[in-house]
Amino acid sequence: MPRVNYKSSDVDLVARMMRAEAEGEGKQGMLYVGNVIVNRVKADCSDFKDVRTVEDAIYQVQGGNYSFEAVQKGNLFYQRARSAEKRLAKQALDYWRDHPGKYALWYFNPYAPCPPTWYDQPLAGQYKNHCYYEPAPGTCESVYIGG
Repeated sequence: MPRVNYKSSDVDLVARMMRAEAEGEGKQGMLYVGNVIVNRVKADCSDFKDVRTVEDAIYQVQGGNYSFEAVQKGNLFYQRARSAEKRLAKQALDYWRDHPGKYALWYFNPYAPCPPTWYDQPLAGQYKNHCYYEPAPGTCESVYIGG
C-alpha cells in the first residue's frame, strides 16, 4: 500500500521536483526531497492542514511564494520527467523513507552550516547541501503515523 494516494501524473510531478531540487545530490538526495513531499501530504498540522494531494504539496503557496522554489524559478522543474526520476518518485510515494528526510517537512540549502533550528523546528540532519527539519515534538504527530 502506498504511503499516500497518487495518480500517474503525481509520479511525474514528484519526479520533476526531486530532480529540480536535488539532482546534484544524487539519487539519495532526490529521495529525501520525495520524503518531504509525501510527508507534507500526510501531515495534518502546521502549514500543511489543507495539503491533501501531491499536487497540493507541489503547488502550495505560502507568504505569496511557492513552497518549493523550483516551481517559481526552476527551469528543471518544467522539463520532462526522465524514467530514472520517475522510478525514484514511485519509491518515495510507495515506501521509501530514511533519515534525515524520514519525518522532515522542511529542507533548505543554507550555503553554510545547518542551523540547529529553522523557524523553531529542530534539525533532523543534513545530506550534502540540504538541511532537513522535522516538526517540533508534539506539534505534528500525523507525520510519524503509518508507512
